[in-house]
Amino acid sequence: MSSLIRLDKTNLDMEHICCAMSDKKAAEGVQLKKDWLRCRFDEGLTFRKLDARGKVFIEYIPAEYAWVPVEAEGYMYINCLWVAGSFKGQGYGRSLLDACMSDSKNKHGLITISSKSKKPYLSDKKFLLKQGFETVDTAPPYFELMVKRLGEGGPVPRFKECAKQSRLEADLHDGLVVCYTSQCPFTEYYANQELEEIGREYGIPVKSIRLASREEAQNAPAAWTTYSAYYNGTFITHEILNRAKFSAWMKKRV
Repeated sequence: MSSLIRLDKTNLDMEHICCAMSDKKAAEGVQLKKDWLRCRFDEGLTFRKLDARGKVFIEYIPAEYAWVPVEAEGYMYINCLWVAGSFKGQGYGRSLLDACMSDSKNKHGLITISSKSKKPYLSDKKFLLKQGFETVDTAPPYFELMVKRLGEGGPVPRFKECAKQSRLEADLHDGLVVCYTSQCPFTEYYANQELEEIGREYGIPVKSIRLASREEAQNAPAAWTTYSAYYNGTFITHEILNRAKFSAWMKKRV
């Protein structure tokens, strides 16, 4: 089994960040992601990945600094845990989680966001349950906050009330609106260029809003802040939209 390496300010520019190794559309997003990581390292963010060219990594940060609307003081928040392709079924997911637990010995536990049924970009609930996680809170339409306790005591983590609104402010109710952060290298392209194409094709207003601070993300109106799409003010999906996906969604509305 290949070893895990940890990204930091000394090797960040030389290493790939796993999920966007060969996608030219994500080139700008990769740089924005690395800039985002560089700023988060001083807040305690850890990014570990397999020492191989593959999508095998985990990213976590003390929950007080997480860019999500949760209340979980004293916990470690897992931004992303991903094992893809031929690397599945070899114990890498458990190894990455073990590394996170080792770095969280002084925490009440680990938390992450999953979903009732398996969905892209969210950690698999079945895997998390096998690793000792349990659901402690929910937010519409399908988000679940899951925790793995590492000791006795500590507050019960929960979503902030704003995460349960699933609606935008009244002045942002027209058309398709995407709120996103630079935490994912794919969001920049799809929240801008692809969004404009959707607007032209369907003749609807479109708007992208990049959440540029932790405070903005922690007060977002949906549980998942990496990418959230709203139509006429109402949350529709956390999955990154392209024209085909939006077309499929529009057909379901009819």
